[in-house]
Amino acid sequence: MANYKEIAIQVINTEIEGLEGIKSKIDADFERLVEAIINIKGRVIVSGMGKSGHIANKIAATMASTGTPAFCIHPGEASHGDLGMITKDDIVILLSNSGETKELSDIINYCKRYGIMLVGLVRRPTSVLVEAADIGIVLPEVPEASNVNAPTTSTTMMLAYGDAVSVAVAESKGFTKEDFSVFHPGGKLGSQFVKTDKIMRKDKDLPLCESSDKMSDVLIKMSEGSIGCVGVVDSSDVLVGIITDGDLRRHMADGLLDQRADEVMSKNPKTISSTSLALEAVNIMNEKKITSIFVLDQQKPVGVVHIHDCFKAGII
Repeated sequence: MANYKEIAIQVINTEIEGLEGIKSKIDADFERLVEAIINIKGRVIVSGMGKSGHIANKIAATMASTGTPAFCIHPGEASHGDLGMITKDDIVILLSNSGETKELSDIINYCKRYGIMLVGLVRRPTSVLVEAADIGIVLPEVPEASNVNAPTTSTTMMLAYGDAVSVAVAESKGFTKEDFSVFHPGGKLGSQFVKTDKIMRKDKDLPLCESSDKMSDVLIKMSEGSIGCVGVVDSSDVLVGIITDGDLRRHMADGLLDQRADEVMSKNPKTISSTSLALEAVNIMNEKKITSIFVLDQQKPVGVVHIHDCFKAGII
């Protein structure tokens, strides 16, 4: 009976060996490729056949989502009209284990005919693709993890190399989390990049009182706000404190209704800026075990975020 665990560990160890090996390929050719993509006028077109094609699609998707216009074309479709998608301003990256994949020949000939920059990512040091490429990247000769030589280690190395290029380009161009959120507006990933000003309660829904207000009036505002707290501002509308349900309990025996807001409030409450990510507000609320946090703009409250607002927005 096969030892499944032993086989799995051997597969992973072989692929780790491949990943360690491609560190040696972060060289002058890698720098040339990154700089070419940074300065590109057109787009990055990635292609491959079979398993290499699946990796090509993922590399193109990663580049596109990190600020580099890119797409993947199928080599078969390229031979039947999709070559027209490639322009002289583009960079073409072809993935092939052998470098002799016949389906790529039309793309190679097209790039050479029109002087389009061609990059080959292969396993064999001598091949048609390496000889034709402006930049030929030959991956280390680490064996496939499968005893039938199915693409495993080779595709893992291609994927990692593509990730390295994509991230190096993105960070060199100053691509930010905010830029990333523009390309990921949907789903859980997109919601994590929502800023506080998109979900905060503001205007008439912002519970505020002045430091000199009587607690009898403050309680009414807290009830209207329905989030269990009210922010306290001074004469310049600067936030100086917060009154929560806990503050009410602590002052219940002290003639609460006759006291001023600044006598009951907790000073120096936790706050966040309107340009911060809502996820940061969630992290602060979790860390400090609070359910609301006021949003400031130049020390003045412009909104408040309640933990329930984060649930509704899908941030948690």
